[in-house]
Amino acid sequence: MAISLEELDSHLFKCADIIRDAVDSTDYKEYILPLVYYKSISDEFEKQYEQNLEEYGKDFARRQNLYDIPVVPEGYLWEDLRAVSDNVDQALNEAFDALTEENPELQGLFRADYIDAAALDDDRLGKLVEHLSKYDLDRDSIPPDMLGEAYMDLVRHFAEEEGKSGGQFFTPPQIVNLCVRLVDEFEDGYNFHDPTVGSGGMLIEAARYYREEQGGDPTKLKFTGQEINPDIAAIAKMNLSVNGLEGTIKREDSLSSPQFTNDDDNELMRFDRVLANFPFSADWAKSDLQDDPYDRFDWHEKLPRADRGDYAFIMHMAEQLNDPDRGDESGGKAAIVIPHGVLFRKHEARYRKHMLENDMVEAIVGLPENLFQNVGIPSAILVLNTDKPAEREGEVQFIHAADEAFYEELSNQNKLTDEGVDHVVKNFQEWTTEDRVSRTVSLDEIRENEYNLNIALYVDTTEPEEDIDVAEELAKLREKQAERDEIESRMTQHMEALDYE
Repeated sequence: MAISLEELDSHLFKCADIIRDAVDSTDYKEYILPLVYYKSISDEFEKQYEQNLEEYGKDFARRQNLYDIPVVPEGYLWEDLRAVSDNVDQALNEAFDALTEENPELQGLFRADYIDAAALDDDRLGKLVEHLSKYDLDRDSIPPDMLGEAYMDLVRHFAEEEGKSGGQFFTPPQIVNLCVRLVDEFEDGYNFHDPTVGSGGMLIEAARYYREEQGGDPTKLKFTGQEINPDIAAIAKMNLSVNGLEGTIKREDSLSSPQFTNDDDNELMRFDRVLANFPFSADWAKSDLQDDPYDRFDWHEKLPRADRGDYAFIMHMAEQLNDPDRGDESGGKAAIVIPHGVLFRKHEARYRKHMLENDMVEAIVGLPENLFQNVGIPSAILVLNTDKPAEREGEVQFIHAADEAFYEELSNQNKLTDEGVDHVVKNFQEWTTEDRVSRTVSLDEIRENEYNLNIALYVDTTEPEEDIDVAEELAKLREKQAERDEIESRMTQHMEALDYE
């Protein structure tokens, strides 16, 4: 049965209605996303199994090397789960345990305990399983890119259901698309990293962009990410898998315990592209990292404040970029979503000085306020490049994309428009100076401003005053004076008639 993306989105969104009021909205993702993933794996496994059964026979058809997806153990296909009517919660827990045991690489992926959710009784769970049974989710029925987009839409839907807390793991797609396009020109073999990966949106958009906009094969790219929240890390892993991408997502805090390192030389792994939306102005373990073994925080003798880790994250990501000065064949680029304060807070000028004098900053893009569910303040995108083109050396482009021409107002937040994103990307790629929108600025001018990167210092963001037609305005004034004289004359007549002094 052919199905459109819109129909698939609607179908998956209805899962929330089935368990609504049985669990808190913040937990929808914990119970539904693994089931959708399991259904897609089971359907594709069943199709591949039938092919292998015919070709290799029953004794060999389940060999793992014959599959490019996890192997579903006997007795745990989706149809087996569908047949359960009593203790459905226990059956689901057992199915996920069996799938993990059969495929050790899935360890830690499934964290929901269906038994623990008392209100998810047999009736609700049975309806949920039956609802998901309506469509086959194998690759022949639904292309991986379409299923991946629907899965990402489901993640977005749950983030919206959660409201403010949902913004901690989901970045609006227009911002993600803009970040990816600001560091484009990808090639086979490129590695992409997100040190605060959330649900994996940045990595998945990079893959989509390479496939749809550059005509490349995203399976030839490498994707890695790190996430402190184990439940969200699990979602990122499933998200990559549903999108048909091989990637490595590791847990732990990227600042305190970076997981992507070259252990033999005590260095961080370096990447072609880094994309991130880190938690704004969060606490970080400053006292524990005074003597960082990876020398990440050496832009100044004073480290960033313990209660404001913005520049700690920026330094970490700068250290993760390929750099010809450190022996890499090519440079690396990063697009990092930042709070506006990073650009101008006085005590952080020392960090701005370091990255500017090392000519790492390629562009600053100012964004509208209220774009995120969990943060209403204005934000920006910091674009770093460790190997800027010769014609851009010693310059930074400032783009003011916070005006109404770049976004639309929704009921509870603002949204960048496609036209607004295209406008930013065009100006950046063409290194354009445009009145009240963008300007390329020399490092000398930035030095004169004591390394302050406030966009308003470099781009005139004020609305132009309208030209005044003096003759026209005088005519209007005389007309108003004549009207006033007429009214006063009538009032005088009325007062005389009423004998009122």
